[in-house]
Amino acid sequence: MDWFTAPGYWLSRLVFQRALAGLYLVAFLAAALQFRALLGERGMLPIPRFLERVRFRQAPSLFQLHYSDRFFAACAWAGCAVSAALLAGADSRLPLWAGMALWLLPWALYLSIVNVGQTWYAFGWESLLLETGFLAVFLGNDDVAPPVVVLFLLRWLLFRVEFGAGLIKMRGDACWRKLTCLDHHHETQPMPGPLSWFFHHLPRPLHRAEVAANHVTQLVVPVLLFTPQPLATAAAALMIVTQLWLVLSGNFAWLNWITIVLAVPALELPADAPSPVPGTPLWYEVLVLAVAVLLLALSHQPVRNMISRRQIMNRSFDPLHLVNTYGAFGSVSRQRYEVVVEGTRDGVPREDSDWREYEFKGKPGDPRHWPRQFAPYHLRLDWLMWFAALSPAYAGAWFSTLVERLLENDRDTLRLLRHCPFPSEDPPRYVRARLFRYEYTSWRRLRETGACWERTFVREYLPPTRLAEVAQRS
Repeated sequence: MDWFTAPGYWLSRLVFQRALAGLYLVAFLAAALQFRALLGERGMLPIPRFLERVRFRQAPSLFQLHYSDRFFAACAWAGCAVSAALLAGADSRLPLWAGMALWLLPWALYLSIVNVGQTWYAFGWESLLLETGFLAVFLGNDDVAPPVVVLFLLRWLLFRVEFGAGLIKMRGDACWRKLTCLDHHHETQPMPGPLSWFFHHLPRPLHRAEVAANHVTQLVVPVLLFTPQPLATAAAALMIVTQLWLVLSGNFAWLNWITIVLAVPALELPADAPSPVPGTPLWYEVLVLAVAVLLLALSHQPVRNMISRRQIMNRSFDPLHLVNTYGAFGSVSRQRYEVVVEGTRDGVPREDSDWREYEFKGKPGDPRHWPRQFAPYHLRLDWLMWFAALSPAYAGAWFSTLVERLLENDRDTLRLLRHCPFPSEDPPRYVRARLFRYEYTSWRRLRETGACWERTFVREYLPPTRLAEVAQRS
C-alpha cells in the first residue's frame, strides 16, 4: 500500500526515536537512584504494602509477580541499558520485528514502575512517556519508511497535550482569562529554575503577552498540525519554541522535553532517506492498522473529558496508559509556601535549641541558595514537598515516615537531600517542620544580600518529634 508510509519523514522519525530514548534513559536513571527511599521495602510508600491491596488487573506490573529491592534495581538499570542501546541506534541494526521488540521492552519496564509508583509517580508526564513510548514501538526502523497512521497518532497525542492544557486553563483560574497568571506563576511554581527569578521580574505587560501567546499556541496552533505541509511544520516549530521558553523558566521534569520530542515527527525535515527493503511486510501493516483502530477507539474518553465542562487533568483511562488526558496549572497559586524541616540533638527541644535545617536539592530552602537546573531529571521528593506545603493532606501517607528516616539518618533517604546537618554516626534526637511563606527578593535586595528569596514564618507544621513518637503514630 503506497499510502501506508511517508518516506519524507525518515529524518524526523530518527530524531524522534533518539530523543525519546534519551528521555527513557533519564526516567529509568531517576527510578534507579531514588526508589529505595521512596518505594523500597523500607521506603516511605513501600511497594510490597501496595501490592497487598492492589490486583494485577488494576495495576499490571512485573512486580506483581515478584518484588524485592534488588529486583527493582535490576529492572531500573536494565531500562537504562536498553534506553542507552536505543539512543545509540541499536533498533536500526536489527530486523524490523526485533527492533519493535526492543522498543517494547522499556515501555513494559517503565509501565511496571509507574503502576506501583503510587503518589511518587502520579504525574502527567509519566503517562505521557508511556503513551509516546507505546507509539514508538510501531514507528518502524530503517527496514520501512515511517507509517502514516503512526505519524498521525503522534500528532493526535500532541494535539491532546496542548489543546487539553489550553482548555483547562480557560476553564480554570480566572487569571488565565485576565492574562495575569504569570504575575505569580514563576514565583509559585513547584520547582523554580535558575532563571525563574528573572522571568518573574519581567515587565507585567510582557507577562500579559506571554499568557496571550500561550493561549494561541495551545488553542489555535494545535489544529494546524492536521493541515498540509509546510503549515504543519510551522505549527510544530512554534510549539517547540514555546516549550523551550518553558524549559528556561522552570523545572518541570521531562514534561516540556517530551512535548518537544512529540512535535518532531510533524516536522518535514529535508534529508536523503536510506533505501528501505522493497515492500512493507503485510504483517506489519496489519498490526499497525489494528493498533491504530484500538487507540482511536480508546480516545473517546479523553475526547469526552476535553469537551466536558468538568474537565480533569492528567488521568489514565486504562491500566496500560495507552490513551490519557493531560493538562497543567488549571489554577495558579498566589503565594508560595515551603515546609522547612529541621533537627536538633538537644535532649529537650526548645525554640532556642540548636535547630539545623535539612537542605533539599531542588525545592527552595536557604534564601541564599540559588535554584539549580534539574529538568529533565525528576526530583520526586522535592516535588511532593511542594504539594505538602499546600496542604498536609497531600503528605499524610508518607511525611511521618520521612521524619522517621531522618531521625535514623537513613542513608537512602539522605541521598535524596542536598545537605544533612548531622553526621551519620550522630543523628538528631528531634525533628520538626515549620511552614514559611517565600517571596522573591527585589533587584535591590538581591544586589545587597545575594539572596533570591525572603521567607516569613507562618506556623508550625509538625511539632518537635522523636523516634519513639513517630513509631507510635505509625
